[in-house]
This record gives sequence, C-alpha cells and structure tokens, in this order.
Amino acid sequence: MKSYLTLFLSIILFTSCLKDDVSCTPQTEDDIIEYIESKELATTESDSGLHYIIENEGTGKAATENSVVDIKYKAYLLDGTDNGESESSILNLETLIPGLSEGIQLLKEGGKATLIIPSELAFGEAGNSSGSIPCGTVLIFEIELIAVHDDYDAQNEAAILKYIDDNNLEATKTESGLYYVVNNEGTGEIPTSNSSVTVAYKGYFLNGTVFDESTVSGATFGLNQVIAGWTEGLQLFKEGGDGVLLIPYSLGYGEYGQGTIPGYSILAFDVKLISVND
Repeated sequence: MKSYLTLFLSIILFTSCLKDDVSCTPQTEDDIIEYIESKELATTESDSGLHYIIENEGTGKAATENSVVDIKYKAYLLDGTDNGESESSILNLETLIPGLSEGIQLLKEGGKATLIIPSELAFGEAGNSSGSIPCGTVLIFEIELIAVHDDYDAQNEAAILKYIDDNNLEATKTESGLYYVVNNEGTGEIPTSNSSVTVAYKGYFLNGTVFDESTVSGATFGLNQVIAGWTEGLQLFKEGGDGVLLIPYSLGYGEYGQGTIPGYSILAFDVKLISVND
C-alpha cells in the first residue's frame, strides 16, 4: 500500500537549515567502522565516504543526479533508533541530502541497497532544522529503487490521461495543464481569481484515497489563497455548478507536497460551487 506520510521526508531528506551556536560530538568514521564490524557487514566505501551494500543492482533504468525517483525505504540511526519508512515516496534527487542522492544513483530500477551515510553527507554538525536528527548523526537507509522518472511532467500527464480513460470521463485540458470535467455549469455568478467562494468538495488521489473533504454546506475561502489548480478551476464554473478537477503536481503542492500530500502528487477534486461571496 502506498504511504502518504511525508512528515519524515520533510524532516530528514531535504537540505536542512543551519543552526547557530550548535555544540555536539559528531559521530565519526570510527563509529561507522565499529557498527559495520559489529554487524559483520561487507560494505564498499565510495570516494565521498559513503558506505554501502548493494543487495541487488537492478535491471531497469539507472537514476541520475537530476532524476525524479520512486523509492521504498526504511531509515534508522547507528543505535537502531527508527527514523521512518515508506512503501513509496517520489523524490527529486537534486533536493536530497548528498549521501542519499549518491546512493540511489548506484542502483537501477528494481535494485536494493543499504546506505550508511556519514554526517557530512547528511546534516553535518548542524543536524536538521526540526531537531529530530541530532548534530553529527550517521544515517542508515535500506532502499529499493522502484522507478526512475527522467521526465516526471510527462509521467504526470500520462497518469491523468489513464485515469480519464479508465473512468470514461469527458475532460478538457487548459493551457496550464489542468484537466476538468463540467457536470453542471451552473447558472449564477462566475468567480474571479480574487473572489471569496463557498465550495463543497472532496479531494482524493488517483487511487481513490480521500485526503480531505468538506461538509455538505461547504467551506469558504479566497481563490487567491489556494493552490493554482483551484484558483483556475473554480473560475470554470458558475454558482450552482459542479464537476471534477484533475490537478497536476505543478498546479498543486509541487515537488515537496504539504502535510499528508506527498510531492509530485496529482490531486482530484469533486467540487460544487455553492456561492460567490463578493
């Protein structure tokens, strides 16, 4: 089952903010060697200092430093402390800590590896911005490279078109890349990009998992305060109208996601424009 928990990713995978006045005793290469010997592991060390074990190199497409990848992972510290896991996480290698990016590039699709990442290839002596990764911490990842998407915009588009076809929808595409279905155009006022509107909605991923839903009476907000796909999409309806918005990641929450919405997510919304309030 695909995981939509992105809290861990937002905490440890991306470049951290440096802290001032940090004092700690970083874990060193000696600590890594002690761990390797205690577990009787046969590791290889790269020129950068990354230690790794390749269980299976894989046979598909290889990742590059610019790739968007889908990985399965389990992360922990040298003392065994669990630091999260995911069955499927879509990530841009350009945004990851150096050790993880380097390690993923050792694999092809289907490949599996264990990475032992020294602190200088992770968050260094600063630790991460939330404090959940202490300063100077070595990180360990068990990873599986599920897929490599060198052109994720095209992958996003293909997934939307497949969803439209599978569900026999009559959808229209706008210049921005938004797809929409008008079930009922409505007869009232048309909102503008600055309007306050009341909308009843249900938001879900293409696999049907619901991530947000309003009450029947709807929620009120400004169209200048929401994701671009909503700002554009609601202007396609008049009061009383309803339909479906299929929003590519570029018009949604982008590469990084937000809350329970992972990066690169396509978002689907059933919407009904109840009223335009100004």
